[in-house]
Amino acid sequence: MKNNKISTKIKSLGILFFILMASIIATTIYLNDKSKKDALIINIAGKQRMLTQNISKNIFYLYQHKESSFIELENSTTEFIYNLNSLKDGNNLLGIKKAPTEEIASQLSKVEILWKSFFQNIIKFKDLINKKDESSEILLKNIVNSIYTTNTILLKEVDTLVSMYTNYSEEKSNYLKYVQYFFASLIVLLIIYSFLQLKAMEDNVKKFLEESKKIVEQNPTKPLTPIKIEAENEIIEATQTINHFIDKINSVMSYSTNAIEQSKNASLKLDELTDEFDNIIYELTNSADISKQLNRSEDIVIQSQEYLINSTKRLQELKNELGKILKSCDTKISS
Repeated sequence: MKNNKISTKIKSLGILFFILMASIIATTIYLNDKSKKDALIINIAGKQRMLTQNISKNIFYLYQHKESSFIELENSTTEFIYNLNSLKDGNNLLGIKKAPTEEIASQLSKVEILWKSFFQNIIKFKDLINKKDESSEILLKNIVNSIYTTNTILLKEVDTLVSMYTNYSEEKSNYLKYVQYFFASLIVLLIIYSFLQLKAMEDNVKKFLEESKKIVEQNPTKPLTPIKIEAENEIIEATQTINHFIDKINSVMSYSTNAIEQSKNASLKLDELTDEFDNIIYELTNSADISKQLNRSEDIVIQSQEYLINSTKRLQELKNELGKILKSCDTKISS
């Protein structure tokens, strides 16, 4: 059977509102968290570009000033390797997952290949920087030129990697925003649906009250017409209760009509009895057969008593039913 309870409708609407609001909140929290992580990843990828430039700058500077410290070069190299591994394989400490798409993973592999070649030149540069022979100088110069050339290519590929991470982050953010818009649209539709349902409930309640008022306005001498209405289960149950009460009233009214009819018949019988007594008295005054007339009178009296007893029972039953109606009315009023 179709569940048409007001309480069920209200609970269902409340649950739907809760689910949709929870979905929007969860999506917003996830979107904010993802934006922070994506910003961190893009920042690391962008920093790789800066590190390649810084490494190349340090190489050129050390080539001109061979007595300078390698600390900055070492730090930049170590950081570049750490960031590259974090982007490729993920980093639980930073909350970074490995490459999210095949395209980004492929681009990271390309950058890694270029970096290995670039890093080998850095190692060779560090080995040759302090050598004074002529062949070492020539080889060192070639390595510096190779680093310059490789740096440009590496920088370009790192730029592509940054762009890919940025595009991926924007696409994911846009998708989540569309999900938020979808949930927001569902909430708007749910609000409209809730308004229509509440309006329907209000109309059903008004119709119930109008039908109830019609009962009061009906002709009391005629049987009351039961309420007929299609509404929610609670209103239907209230209608059935009132209709049951109406049926009792109609039954009592019908019984009262019969009792009144019986009373009228009893009155007519009494009139007939009076007439019979008048006739008997008249006949007694004109006949010597007194015993016969008395016997006839006795039969008439007995028959009349039977009618009176039946009428008395009917009137007593009517009194009991009316008492029940009054008690029921008192109960309704007090509740």
